[in-house]
Amino acid sequence: MGKFSQLVRDMAKRIVLLVAVMLLVVACAQPAPSPTPAQPSTLTVMTHDSFAASEGVIAAFESQYGVKVQFLKAGDVGSALNKAILAKGNPLGDVFYGVDNTFLSRALREEIFEPYDSLLLKEIPADFLLDPQKRALPVDYGDVCLNYDRAYFAERGLQPPRNLDDLVAPEYKGLLVVQNPALSSPGLAFLLTTIGVYGEDGYLDYWKKLVENDVKVVNDWETAYYTEFSVHGGTRPIVVSYSSSPPAEVIFAETPVDEPPTGVITEGRSCFRQIEFVGVLKGTKNRNLAEKWIDFMLDRTFQEDIPLQMFVFPVNPMAKLPEEFVRFVVMPTETAQVSPEAIDQNREAWIQAWTETVLR
Repeated sequence: MGKFSQLVRDMAKRIVLLVAVMLLVVACAQPAPSPTPAQPSTLTVMTHDSFAASEGVIAAFESQYGVKVQFLKAGDVGSALNKAILAKGNPLGDVFYGVDNTFLSRALREEIFEPYDSLLLKEIPADFLLDPQKRALPVDYGDVCLNYDRAYFAERGLQPPRNLDDLVAPEYKGLLVVQNPALSSPGLAFLLTTIGVYGEDGYLDYWKKLVENDVKVVNDWETAYYTEFSVHGGTRPIVVSYSSSPPAEVIFAETPVDEPPTGVITEGRSCFRQIEFVGVLKGTKNRNLAEKWIDFMLDRTFQEDIPLQMFVFPVNPMAKLPEEFVRFVVMPTETAQVSPEAIDQNREAWIQAWTETVLR
């Protein structure tokens, strides 16, 4: 029996070994499962509705960092900021772009941003760095200025106004159209221009003179520029617009033109400079990607894309401007100044006083 038991045990070992070898052969014959491709991370950039960028520029960032960029457009800058504040701590996005100096103090007071000291800031002029704590970093700027119809004045032998004082002269009666500052960003900028030039004690008196000189008020820039402005078929040859409007007229002309049909009034602090900022939203789960996106916005590739996408100017002086901007933009040597803190404290009161003076 002992020999028989030993024989059984030996046979059992051989069978186990044989099964193991067969399993190994089968396993080696099976193709290895294909790894599931990793899905790219998503970076959500919250913006106002006017944000625009070239697809190729966005694709370059996505390719470099293996990320998908999703843009969340949240209304005009005031509406977008309100949404960012309501979502504070549980942000709707990772980054918020588009708050400007008319809303900057409110954004900083509400603490929606985390500080970020981008290395690219060393290339940005100090005039644009309005937040010493580097929670809001400047991206672009634009000047809200009075535009005029060059042909209208040439045909009548009338000199266009040179500054705000000229607008209340009798020869310019019924020629100006502006936007309601309660509803329009350029309208608010022009109201701030008058406050910067005439002060809190004098701006309403100036507006009374504009009313006496038959100023027309409409709700938004599109109506003012494309309906009321004489260049586009309206009856008013002076409109509140931007210093970048003349090159836009050349670029988008249905029939090619060598010169823009519009001019810009830049003397006597008659323009107001809007600066737009970007910041890392507090509570983001993508802090590292958010920083990389901000660096990207401040670097030349994105900065050089800005003018022909949003018709504002890059803050990085290393960025090359399009030819149309170089040829046709007249930059103001001095702009009206109202501090972000003063705007934040008085915005609603100024608008209410304006409404009672101009619309009632």
